Amino acid sequence: MTVRLEPGTTAPDFTLLDQDGREVRLADLRGEKTVLYFYPAAMTPGCTTQACDFRDSISSLQGAGYRVVGVSRDTPEKLAEFRDRDGLTFSLLSDPDHAVHTAYGVWGEKMNYGKVIEGVIRSTFVLDENGTITLALYNVKATGHVARLRKLLGIDA
Repeated sequence: MTVRLEPGTTAPDFTLLDQDGREVRLADLRGEKTVLYFYPAAMTPGCTTQACDFRDSISSLQGAGYRVVGVSRDTPEKLAEFRDRDGLTFSLLSDPDHAVHTAYGVWGEKMNYGKVIEGVIRSTFVLDENGTITLALYNVKATGHVARLRKLLGIDA
């Protein structure tokens, strides 16, 4: 059974490399509200749609006090390519051994084209300034997710 994090829970700590090979720790994100989203793979159609939706909403999210951080199993080099190709303006973190995915309950069994496989469960967490989870959304869809998230956060679309 995969763990599911709930609002009010302290977000699991991590240290990961970003798209430029720099270490990013959860503690580095404290002091600002953070949208932490997990996605299966850079430069795939659904993940590109979701990342570009975050990119296109970054001004309103930042205006409401939120920073956006994406996490996948991709290498920092591939994340840099993804950022550059699609003009992404937020950090992308590399979790190649999916240890952080597991800690957040976003690695496990899922349906893919009618088959049960093990992999990334597309999910988003909103953390407050102290690293406490205020919103945990599992099994989200790539298309329309950012608009739904903005509504949940009370940010005008």
